[in-house]
Amino acid sequence: MADNSGSSRTVNLDKDLLAILCCPESKQAVHLADDTLIGKLNEAVKQGRLKNKAQKPVTEFLDGGLIRADRRILYPIREDIPVMLIDEGIPLDQIPSQ
Repeated sequence: MADNSGSSRTVNLDKDLLAILCCPESKQAVHLADDTLIGKLNEAVKQGRLKNKAQKPVTEFLDGGLIRADRRILYPIREDIPVMLIDEGIPLDQIPSQ
């Protein structure tokens, strides 16, 4: 389970793994999200206003995330494990000026 403090930690994701991962829905490339965006997402989690693609509230803080190439969806990383499930993707239109 992710740390509930809301503070981000360094994500340790193998570069070879990152190179082969893609969005499970669109097959677009993904790249690591910056700490600023993760902070905004964790603040939305803390306030209870972040939902995933399945329209379920995101209740666990994110350690990091993988952003789809079109910057519309972020797949969470928890404990250095990317959660690459379509329904777990987080639409980034919920976060202003991302």
